[in-house]
Amino acid sequence: MLHTPRGGAGHGTAAAEHRLMSIGAVLNVLRDEFPEVTISKIRFLESEGLIEPQRTPSGYRKFSPEDVERLAHVLRMQRDHYLPLKVIREQLDALERGEQVTLPSVGQQRDGGDGDGTPAEDERTAARVGREALLAAVEADEGQLAEWESYGLIGALPDGSYDADAVTVAALVVELGRFGIEPRHLRAMKAAAERDAALVDQVVAPLRRHRNPQTRAHAEARTKELAGLAGRLHAALVHSALGVRAR
Repeated sequence: MLHTPRGGAGHGTAAAEHRLMSIGAVLNVLRDEFPEVTISKIRFLESEGLIEPQRTPSGYRKFSPEDVERLAHVLRMQRDHYLPLKVIREQLDALERGEQVTLPSVGQQRDGGDGDGTPAEDERTAARVGREALLAAVEADEGQLAEWESYGLIGALPDGSYDADAVTVAALVVELGRFGIEPRHLRAMKAAAERDAALVDQVVAPLRRHRNPQTRAHAEARTKELAGLAGRLHAALVHSALGVRAR
């Protein structure tokens, strides 16, 4: 059973204090599995009461290993099951009471394949949700979704469903909206992302055109790797430009 303590009184010993991490260290720990996570995201989840790190007398956040485990669990529930924060909070409360929790099956499937290095058909299609599920996952309404689509931030697949990337984008747009950043402000970021995608495509195009299925599968792996590096570089450049200090 997952242990998801909320921090606080149980961290008073010197040994426990030695294990505490800054928010920047937590970010580095999580980024291998969650490359899109940001300090703002962690702060937002704290503001929603999903994690409760300790604070030093000067106000700096300090996270225990249990806090990090809980945070990773929250991020997985968002990523793999598209659960809204209210439902995640209820699931965590149930776990703390020792109750059995059943998660919905909708989500990203990471295992399986066709034997030639390409994803299995159910893997390619499992991470899709309908319009209502998308809105529920990010706690938005039809008007907001229509606005995001009008600016090209997300788009439905031919069958009317949305893939995992669309859910992630929608969730981030909602979070940015809490800071007063509107979808129209994000058009430049969308354009920059399209330029990055064109650069990645240029690098992997020769691999994609190869007749060997394993080489084509390698192209997909290389695409994901380059996309992750581009995302991390973008985040680092934004932080550098702003002179952000992790606190």
